Amino acid sequence: MKNAVNRACMAKKIAIIGYGKMGHMIEEIALQRGHEVIAIIEPNPDPSLKGKENVFSLEEGFASEAFRRADVAIEFTTPATAEGNILRAWAQGVPVVCGTTGWKPEEVKLENGKWKIVKEGNRTIIQNESGKTMLMWSSNYSVGVNLFFELNKQLASAMVSQPQYTPSIKEIHHIHKLDKPSGTAKTLAEQIGTNVAIESIREGEVPGTHEVKWDSEEDTIIITHIAKGRRGFALGAVLAAEQI
Repeated sequence: MKNAVNRACMAKKIAIIGYGKMGHMIEEIALQRGHEVIAIIEPNPDPSLKGKENVFSLEEGFASEAFRRADVAIEFTTPATAEGNILRAWAQGVPVVCGTTGWKPEEVKLENGKWKIVKEGNRTIIQNESGKTMLMWSSNYSVGVNLFFELNKQLASAMVSQPQYTPSIKEIHHIHKLDKPSGTAKTLAEQIGTNVAIESIREGEVPGTHEVKWDSEEDTIIITHIAKGRRGFALGAVLAAEQI
């Protein structure tokens, strides 16, 4: 009974911006966790979705009553459209969890000088004048990847006293991924703190593989994270939405 009460207390009305494979997965997980998906915005909705009452085109979606009732919006679109989507959501008073990489959330236009940008680990957070989170952005919301980030930082710290090792990063993603290198690879490189070579490979339908290698004449140390699908990324985004 206690778990049921806790689940009911945290239930949110969620809007989804971008209804591709990731958007579908976010919807599935959000519903499984007891949330209500009240609005889905898709710039080019598939004809098969016509008649589905909570799916809106870009033009009508942000202005809809359904979107305005959302507690939080989850945005996974493209680097070219992410900031515009966020600003449209803010205009309706809706905070955003964003997982779109290939752009810099720190450069989002803040019209109110009292809003502030806070960095928490690999997350960028924008808070309004009352301290409420209006944007949470991460290069990767996967729980496993965030553990991988922690391991990467620890290894990089240990390597400060071992200059014989040279770091490099390799990332592999599906051919549909628009940004290159990946946001996750960039975060890994920033954690290492030097000019790290990043090799980016696009092939097939690979969900995401990241490898950090430290090489010396004597030996090689490699740490790797391999995503088995989109579910880990989608779950992490929904968990982030639950925090807002």
